Amino acid sequence: MSRIEQAFQNGKAFLAFLTAGDPTMEKTIEYIFEMEQAGADLIEIGIPFSDPTAEGVVIQDANERALKNGMNTSKVFEIVQTVRKKSQIPLVFLTYLNPVFHYGYERFFEKCQETGVDGIIIPDLPYEESEEVNQYAKKYQVDLIRLIAPTSEQRIQMIAKEAKGFVYLVSSMGVTGVRSEIHTDLATIVKSLREVTEVPCAIGFGISTPEQAEQMAALADGVIVGSAIVKIIAKYGEDAGPALVEYVSEMKKATQN
Repeated sequence: MSRIEQAFQNGKAFLAFLTAGDPTMEKTIEYIFEMEQAGADLIEIGIPFSDPTAEGVVIQDANERALKNGMNTSKVFEIVQTVRKKSQIPLVFLTYLNPVFHYGYERFFEKCQETGVDGIIIPDLPYEESEEVNQYAKKYQVDLIRLIAPTSEQRIQMIAKEAKGFVYLVSSMGVTGVRSEIHTDLATIVKSLREVTEVPCAIGFGISTPEQAEQMAALADGVIVGSAIVKIIAKYGEDAGPALVEYVSEMKKATQN
């Protein structure tokens, strides 16, 4: 059983996102450990990029801070190496195609396998053009996580049949960010997914409160939170640890309800 599969074995999973290098490389490592201790089942690590088209202003700003701090793809791999010395928590990269392409597809995925990266999410990689990347992901045993947006049922099922690791179900159209309400008919989409795959489904985009986490966990196998965590890091900087632990603990408890 892979590490990602294990994340979904003990009830509903809580998946936490942070941007590598925000506020520092050392604090990113520290915050990963602290969120794991607080109950996070999987950590998504954002590789900073100058043009993160799927991200709202909160994560865009985090990318800018990290890049100004000198964070790059090689240093993100160093973060993973350090985490793996103490933890087996599933680690999934969230990045864009450009950094992977410039690093070199084969070199990138070989490094993922070498350091212990379990999966990758690439928001700007169209399904129809994904095989060029997927061949290397398969070769080096890295799950290419598929994003499912609220589109046609036929397209949803086509993408879901290829799913590895987990399906990332986008709760709302648009970019990432905290939302007060989520109106998408997610129950119907999850039902459609269940018809073609047994791979777990986690819902992300816009989830920030325990109430939202509880609602989403009732529909799917896991809940993904990004912007709300990045906002805490932006607010407290190098002193964000206690606030992160409190928030993640509360959100994990909500997903289990």
